[in-house]
Amino acid sequence: MTLLLLIVALAVALPWAAAPAATRLAGLLPPRAASVTLAGAATLLAGGAVAALVGLFHVPFLAMLEHLRLDQVTADWPAVLPVSCAAGALLVAQTVRLTLAARRQRALLSSAWRLTGECAAEGDVLVVPGEDAEAFALPGFRGRAGRVVVTEGMLGLLGPSERAVLFAHERAHLRGRHHAFSAVVVLAAAVHPALARLGPALDFHLERWADEAAATVAGDRRTAATAIARAALAGAAGSGGRGGRFPSVSTGPVPLRVRALLEPEPAGPRGRGPRAAAAALVAAVVVSAVLALGLAYGLHEYVEHSAREIVGR
Repeated sequence: MTLLLLIVALAVALPWAAAPAATRLAGLLPPRAASVTLAGAATLLAGGAVAALVGLFHVPFLAMLEHLRLDQVTADWPAVLPVSCAAGALLVAQTVRLTLAARRQRALLSSAWRLTGECAAEGDVLVVPGEDAEAFALPGFRGRAGRVVVTEGMLGLLGPSERAVLFAHERAHLRGRHHAFSAVVVLAAAVHPALARLGPALDFHLERWADEAAATVAGDRRTAATAIARAALAGAAGSGGRGGRFPSVSTGPVPLRVRALLEPEPAGPRGRGPRAAAAALVAAVVVSAVLALGLAYGLHEYVEHSAREIVGR
């Protein structure tokens, strides 16, 4: 049974090692591929940790399926109830954290729509009165399509070509459903705290994804870089009261984003570094899956063995 506990410990601890590998790999990929990698890794690693705890929690129930009394199981493994209860407590804590995180996400979305409900709409753009410089992509909610929210203060700082870049940037967030990527990592972090470190990296790559889309629309990477720099710096200096955690032009390290726009469009990864990082991440995910399967098989075999031992007495 010690081996099964070791498998559970490895499955739960694995995200601490896999999260840095995912972040490293994302830094070597184009923005869109990096975002998909981070969100996918968060989902798989959180799922592996939950599966390990569920398997351990179900040991007494597996014994019941073998028609074993609980006292017979505890006689062979005295720690079964404490270990199962500990796994159950962790699952309850994960469920509570996950529920609270989901409710916060929904409350934030509802509040943003309520605050912008009276704003003037120009197509898919909602213009908010006020001197603060803000712009963000507001996801759809309750049947309403997503909108680009921008304040009068932000519009006043930008020229026509820069406004076009700003709108293209925020529309890329809506078109790519970037809020869903962010929500995935937020919820995964509620399940396993190690995955919270993926959030800042994902935010940066989502902004880079939208930056590249805006540069394509502008047709000139330098013009796009100038517009993004002005809008992002102005937004970073604002209150940020309406945008909250929604994809926004001011998110992430602005100098790195501007520098990337002043360079050629990113291509696919090359060299040994990306391959090594990809191999490390794939290995971590595969190990997580193997550990979960090994736990399920091991628990089944353990209960079967206990049943044979009890019957043979």
